[in-house]
Amino acid sequence: MMINNFAAVFSSGSFFGLGFGLFALSSLVLLALMLVVIALKGYALWYAAKRDEKGWFIAILLINTIGILELVYLYTVVDLWKKKPVSAPESKP
Repeated sequence: MMINNFAAVFSSGSFFGLGFGLFALSSLVLLALMLVVIALKGYALWYAAKRDEKGWFIAILLINTIGILELVYLYTVVDLWKKKPVSAPESKP
């Protein structure tokens, strides 16, 4: 009985009366993924152009890897998210 109710809710396109079905949920996930990939691609392309790395720029521009290539570039080449050691504050004499 519960499985039938679950199937009825998601196949009808109504979730608690909000008209929010499984298709709408997957569309929102896909939209969120697209926005993240576009942001990563822009960020990586900006760094590649700023650092005058034409090979990386062309690769990031042409190869679509759902953000994987962009993350590899930003993390390994640019060292963007690596922790930097905190230096001790200088003492005044």
